Amino acid sequence: MTQENSDFFPVEVVYALLSRQEVVRLSLPPGSVLQDALEASGFLKKYPHIDLARGRFGVFSKLAKMDTPLRAGDRVEIYRPLIADPRAARAARALGAAGKKAAVRKTEASAMTSGNPQ
Repeated sequence: MTQENSDFFPVEVVYALLSRQEVVRLSLPPGSVLQDALEASGFLKKYPHIDLARGRFGVFSKLAKMDTPLRAGDRVEIYRPLIADPRAARAARALGAAGKKAAVRKTEASAMTSGNPQ
């Protein structure tokens, strides 16, 4: 049994690299799931480091499993591993900002005691 092209529905698969974003627009048959879109996109062959078993994928910024049914207009996203833990990065930035403020206060206090206000 063959399906007519009119039964197919549009889906985008997106992979954000460090320097650019790649988007592939597909037409998938009814009943397609997230894994079908990933395989049809060609990203798995083009980027062999994408691992279906351990990777993270989603639909419109929400994590999704391989068997998630897709609907017309869905945007399937391939997530890269995080380079740094977001909580640790924020804490480091906060410590850096606090350190800079302390250095400014110390410089201002030093200038005031030396009689050379800045």
